[in-house]
Amino acid sequence: MRNLRNIRHNVYNAGAGFEGRAITSTCWDPAKDELLCTLGPDADDLSRIWLLRIREHVRASSIDIECQSVVRWPVPSTTPDGAVDKVVDLHHFADSSGTCIVFEGGDIVVVREFEGQPSPDDVEIEITGYVDERITAASWSPDEELLVVTTKAKTVVFMSRTFDLVTDEIMEAEDLDASKHVSVGWGKKETQFQGRGAKALRDPTIPEKIDQGLISPADDGKTSISWRGDGAYVAINAIEEGVRRVIRVYSRAGVLDGASEPVDYMESALSWRPAGNLMASIQRLKDRVDVIFFERNGLRHGQFTLRSPEDIEMTKEEIRLSWNADSTVLAVTIGNRVQLWTMGNYHWYLKQEISVENQVKHITWHPEKSLRFAITNAGNIVQAEYCFEVARGSLTPPYDHGAVAVIDGQNLKVTAFRTINIPPPMAMFEMPLSSPAVDVAFSPANTFMAVLHQTGVSLYQWRTSEKGFLRPRLFGATTFTKGYTGKHLSPLQIAVTEALSVHCLCSGDEGPLVLSQIFDPSSREFSSSTTLYAGSMFGFSRLTQAISEDVVTQDAFGRLHGVASEADELYSVRHDSQLPWSEVLDLAGNVIAIGLSRNGHLYANTRLLLKNCTSFLVTPAHLILTTTNHLLKFIHLADVDSLEVPPDDPETDERCRSIERGARLVTAMPTNMSLVLQMPRGNLETIYPRAMVVAGIRKLVEALDYKRAFAFCRTQRVDMNILYDHKPEQFLANVGLFLEQIRDIANIDLFLSSLRDEDVTQTMYRDTKSPQGLTTAEELDHRSTAEKGPSKVNIVCDAVLSCLQERKTKDHGTLQNIISAHICKQPPAFEDGLHVVASLLKEDEKLAEKAVEHICFLADVNTLYDEALGLYHLDLVLLVAQQSQRDPREYLPFIQSLHQLPKLRMKFAIDDHLNRHGKALSHLKDMHAHEEAQNYTVKHSLYIPALQLYRYDATNLAVFRRLYAAHLESRSKYREAGLVHESLHDYVAATRCYRAAGVSCWRECLFTAQQQTPPFSPSALNELATTLAEAVYEAKDYAAAATIHLEHLGSIEAAIPCLCKGYLFADAMRRCVQHRRLDLLPTLVDTGLADALGSSTEFLADCKSQLQAQVPRIAELRRKAAEDPLGFYEGERAGGADVPDDVSVAASSRVTAGGASLFTRYTGKNNGSVGTLGTGVSRATSKNRRREEKKRARGRKGTVYEEEYLVNSVRRLVDRVEAARPDVDRLIAGLVRRDMVDRARAVAALAAEVVAACVKAVKYVFPGGGNNKGGTSGAREQQGGGGDAGDQEKEWRPVGADAVLAETLEAAWRTQEPPVIAAMERLSLLG
Repeated sequence: MRNLRNIRHNVYNAGAGFEGRAITSTCWDPAKDELLCTLGPDADDLSRIWLLRIREHVRASSIDIECQSVVRWPVPSTTPDGAVDKVVDLHHFADSSGTCIVFEGGDIVVVREFEGQPSPDDVEIEITGYVDERITAASWSPDEELLVVTTKAKTVVFMSRTFDLVTDEIMEAEDLDASKHVSVGWGKKETQFQGRGAKALRDPTIPEKIDQGLISPADDGKTSISWRGDGAYVAINAIEEGVRRVIRVYSRAGVLDGASEPVDYMESALSWRPAGNLMASIQRLKDRVDVIFFERNGLRHGQFTLRSPEDIEMTKEEIRLSWNADSTVLAVTIGNRVQLWTMGNYHWYLKQEISVENQVKHITWHPEKSLRFAITNAGNIVQAEYCFEVARGSLTPPYDHGAVAVIDGQNLKVTAFRTINIPPPMAMFEMPLSSPAVDVAFSPANTFMAVLHQTGVSLYQWRTSEKGFLRPRLFGATTFTKGYTGKHLSPLQIAVTEALSVHCLCSGDEGPLVLSQIFDPSSREFSSSTTLYAGSMFGFSRLTQAISEDVVTQDAFGRLHGVASEADELYSVRHDSQLPWSEVLDLAGNVIAIGLSRNGHLYANTRLLLKNCTSFLVTPAHLILTTTNHLLKFIHLADVDSLEVPPDDPETDERCRSIERGARLVTAMPTNMSLVLQMPRGNLETIYPRAMVVAGIRKLVEALDYKRAFAFCRTQRVDMNILYDHKPEQFLANVGLFLEQIRDIANIDLFLSSLRDEDVTQTMYRDTKSPQGLTTAEELDHRSTAEKGPSKVNIVCDAVLSCLQERKTKDHGTLQNIISAHICKQPPAFEDGLHVVASLLKEDEKLAEKAVEHICFLADVNTLYDEALGLYHLDLVLLVAQQSQRDPREYLPFIQSLHQLPKLRMKFAIDDHLNRHGKALSHLKDMHAHEEAQNYTVKHSLYIPALQLYRYDATNLAVFRRLYAAHLESRSKYREAGLVHESLHDYVAATRCYRAAGVSCWRECLFTAQQQTPPFSPSALNELATTLAEAVYEAKDYAAAATIHLEHLGSIEAAIPCLCKGYLFADAMRRCVQHRRLDLLPTLVDTGLADALGSSTEFLADCKSQLQAQVPRIAELRRKAAEDPLGFYEGERAGGADVPDDVSVAASSRVTAGGASLFTRYTGKNNGSVGTLGTGVSRATSKNRRREEKKRARGRKGTVYEEEYLVNSVRRLVDRVEAARPDVDRLIAGLVRRDMVDRARAVAALAAEVVAACVKAVKYVFPGGGNNKGGTSGAREQQGGGGDAGDQEKEWRPVGADAVLAETLEAAWRTQEPPVIAAMERLSLLG
């Protein structure tokens, strides 16, 4: 679908500067991008030969060509008759700045140039080789390491780069037997199906006619050499005297590999496709000339017929072939014409026919720029470059008809892909032209199509009808002779506007020109052309806007010029350099120029977007492109700095999609939300990318076109929730419009059944155009309301129901949708749907049967059967049961038995059958079957519903409470059982339950014990109180134990030790004074203080010693982790020997030794390991995790496990110290009050010392917590102390991946919040 479009065209007249001498050979210097050519030798110039360089100088105003003479020297004749020698081959070595010239007489000359601008006298000329027999052909290998020459003695000579002989072979008649050709007829007519009776018995592998290899009468007798692109084989086309013309294939070592099969009238032309699969030659028949192809083994492999140019007789002209560097274009030279052929989908297209003034001598392709070449004739050099470009129409709706025009010589193939997708080489319309087409362009609105050909311009009008596009009709035509007076004009490109202004970029005698003509529709005539000097402009840039009247060109420096007004207007935006593919778009006054370079760099103005683009196109919403990674990407259009290229993530990003390898963009149709791609073979594929489809659906929803939006959701399998989620308020306000547009009953049901609570605009179809995370306040309010409020599904279903129920007439479809709306709710409203069916039973039984069928289709029929039973509508139950697979012998007797029961008993039976025991119990209450209700409550544990039902029936309520209390007691819920018994004034049972409940209910137990009738005896009450006191003392509730001893046992002697045990010294002293027992102060209180002082001092001393031991050890371990991470994270092994990695690893990511680096264990690079990270993770079984936990619990010395153990130990110690602080404060206060100041001062000092040590330990052991974000670095600074800065720089620190893993291993505990401990406040009294 791509055409060849010219992007460079320069003509140099060599005859004017060199006295009319003919150019005899050309080659490219790819390093300097210059052309080398030779003039002569010529008998008129004493057999001198000139070596020239042709340079291009690109300026803003022009592109000038300079010809520099490299050297000129005489070439003596080596023939006996004294004939002038001829140049056979010219080749330049870019690496050594040398040029090799092979002469027919046998001389091989190397001309070496020097850096700078030397004079011709400083150029070194050396005859480096000589062949005795006259040379007929010569060619260098693609890698420039071998030279192959053929001689008139029928020999083939292989020479090295230093011109040493590698091998020489004689071309003999026996070579023709080197290949045993066996053709099975692939692709031939004989092997195709021709009907049942047509030549059914004939062997298809035997052709109807066997060629004998007859020599063409027009054969020039020349020998041709062509290398395969990789340089492994070389083909030689030569005549075997008296036999036939044959193509011999030699290996690089000079060994004959094969010979071609006999072909009648094959000529000397030969070109091996660089890709290596085909060799091309010419077969000149009586009525036509074919380009024929051979495989390496010599077998034929297809052909195509050349099209005869005007005024040229194909049977007489010499024809030559030449492939370009990337095997995409085959150049055919015929007389003064050069035809450029490409192949797509097994059809050969004539893309360009270039005409020059005289007979074409050579065409030389650039070795690196695949579509650049030089054409030389007797006195001119034409340098041209082309690019592949799709001639497509507008991509702006509603003009996005997918119009594409394909040039095929004098035939133009036009297709509107929005109407039909026809595989090439077929097309929707094929229009014959008067001469081969050069370029084609569409007007911005696809109304007109301008075709540029060799002699002029044809303007076509393309109209549409209700059935689609009509055939384009010729609207007008003009020739270049009208308004142009020069001798020679080469048309290059064309552009046309909606105002019928046609602009042609041409190359004339004065240089590049822009010819502009305006077409008058009324007179069907073109105005006289106006001429604008183009300077360095090389082509037109495409415009995105369909209403634009501008015509934009690009010059060699990437600047954009407007030429629509017949004046050169420079645009404010530009590219940094010449970009062959360019498109200009205007986003509300913000002009952006999108351009693609030859090497795949895509630019927006001067900003580089990405470096691996293969094709692109621009729609009003997206910049669409393909990449060398075989991905299709969408970039939302915005200002240049905001253009965001999506990542290569087709799995999660809708803007990226995988495509077939090598696919390129042809056109896009945003109206249809589709793209057309062309595969490398040439076949087409229409796809509907998710990004285009979702963007199109959003626009349709915003335009209230729910019908088309729904259709696209259905055909493209887009979640239909987007119809609501994109604009929720708009949808709810236009539910009636939605239903009116959809109309179809099944489609409405499909929409309702597709609803779910997920907001697809935030999950599946997040709008990638909006910056992620930035939402408006309105959207945030809506989302928060949606999350907290009712279900989205129910909101939509209720809105649909309200619209459907407002209709005056409700037909079958409306009722079906109403039922669907009820059933699709979450949870499904089965009862509401069945109520609709039940109401229909009274009005129309047939309609009710259809409704039942529909509701049974939507939901499980067994569930509906139970729901119908729950409505107590037995006729409805029977109707639903008939739709199920139930046995009538089962449900009919059951329904009949229900009919015979009273109403309440029937409801009870139904609810009991459905296991709705709560409702069944309510029916028993309504029937006053209280005893049955009590048994039913016990059977099904319905105590709470029963208490609710009988809360106003005091008599029965007490019975149900007793049953409930017994139930709670049987479940060991003694406290609740005691509460129920106490509410029933059953204090004996309440005391039993409270006592069984434990120490938390000692108050309730003592209360109910004293409320019993008959009351407890004093001894029993004392025994109960003593038991409770002992229980709470064992539970360390010393205040409660003291309360029981004081208030219920009357023993202050027993209460004071309990208070002192709980560090409640103030209460103990108060109780002594309250009970006038001051004698207990020195005996019990002071004794309690002494005991508490001893235990507290011992506790604080243990904490101090533990901190002094563990904190330095942690510092030592961290120093070891920095110095020897392998030993730290794995531990030292006995003997220090490496241990094979044969132990699985737990999920903590600890690693082993075994010769592997600590941080590269899972890379699979060492010791032949084939394990991967995933493999290692899969081995973290439960057994290994238990083993890891045991290691952690043991805290093995010298490893990370010890550090982790010590850190946790310090955490626990700090928490214990913080918990003991209130007790120590009360102890200090008690000692001071009892005049034990020295003891108080000592314990306060010890406590302050321990607390200060804890604060210091927290800061060091937990560096990552709190406000300290330094992490490990902070710890290292502390452990380093005041060390030398140089020592710190030498300290080992992991970097790169090692640092990432090291931080991961430490992050588990280093980021934990440190324990909280406050500083100790010292009593001022203690000094």
